[in-house]
Amino acid sequence: MGSQIEFIRNATLVLNYAGKRILMDPMFAKKNEYPGFPGTVNSEVRNPLVEMPVDPESLFDVDAVLVSHLHTDHWDPVARQILPKNLKILVQDEDDAKIVRSQGFINVEALPEKTDFNGLQFSKTHCQHGNDIAYLVPEMVEFLGKSSGFYFNAEGEKSVYFLGDTIWIEEVENNLKSWKPDVVVVNAGYAMMTEARFGAIITGKEDVEKIHELLPTATIIAIHMEALNHCVLSRKELRKFAEERGFSEKLIIPKDGEVIDF
Repeated sequence: MGSQIEFIRNATLVLNYAGKRILMDPMFAKKNEYPGFPGTVNSEVRNPLVEMPVDPESLFDVDAVLVSHLHTDHWDPVARQILPKNLKILVQDEDDAKIVRSQGFINVEALPEKTDFNGLQFSKTHCQHGNDIAYLVPEMVEFLGKSSGFYFNAEGEKSVYFLGDTIWIEEVENNLKSWKPDVVVVNAGYAMMTEARFGAIITGKEDVEKIHELLPTATIIAIHMEALNHCVLSRKELRKFAEERGFSEKLIIPKDGEVIDF
């Protein structure tokens, strides 16, 4: 049948899959609307770094909004304000559901491990949004919180695994080995904390290479880049790295607003 990702900016995209249209992780703010994330590198720089490439209202015609977690760059105040309050909002757990309901949304569902959404079946996956040291510090636990990824698989469609906001962990590796997805969407901006001991809180170029090594035939789509103060890996650097390591033909690094068919 063929599927499509309409990449918008950062982690915001529209997934057209198995007859459904799903808006993922909406951040609709104009350039420089928010201060940089405290405790991260380049925190003096305001977010987002770039403008939206489309009118947010053009993204309202969807079957559901899928929110991996409630960090500002995945579910921002502008999205909360302007999205129609009767839209179906799918969130990772009941804690997030309570918050989203309190923001005025009336059709909110906390996802189980496996979901059947009007015939579209997909799985929720665990993420670790920082290293083990960070999760020993209460303030960091509160800052990082929980996050999820998602695996989509439907008859006649290529399987797609959205890793989500995570570092490389055993569960991610096991998911890749078990599911062998045709397409892997990776949040590859290598967002960094100020304190060196906390390191990166999402994947970077070496992790993208690991995905290719595990699944050499898979298409990798790298997003969550060049939109936030603390994401230090650029598209140019990742593209050069992939060329040097010999997997650039399997890597797509979309521009904001680009449509990817698969």
